[in-house]
Amino acid sequence: VQLQASGGGLVQTGGFLRLSCAASRRTNSNNGMGWFRQAPGKEREFVATINWNGGDANYSDSVKGRFTISRDRAKSTVYLQMNSLQPEDTAVYYCAISRYATGSSQADRYAYWGKGTLVTVSS
Repeated sequence: VQLQASGGGLVQTGGFLRLSCAASRRTNSNNGMGWFRQAPGKEREFVATINWNGGDANYSDSVKGRFTISRDRAKSTVYLQMNSLQPEDTAVYYCAISRYATGSSQADRYAYWGKGTLVTVSS
């Protein structure tokens, strides 16, 4: 399974971006999915996760209220709508497919990872 993340770019503070992540084949329709990010010089951190049918989503405290995760099971795609972007949101964003039907904030519960897309927020 390959995951291709897209939608990253350069945006000013307060701006928005929408990330997409498509799976190479329809293997994730019954699995949770998630987004993580890694800023320069920092460890990878959890951003958002969604369960297999999109009925349950969770967010890190740092993005809650600004970011929204969603999915289209028919397209094997997960999205991350990012609003009110701040310089501290600058990072490479990675999507991942969970081993389980539920989502998770724990990276070791994910089986497949995309290559990442860079988001840069200028001040």
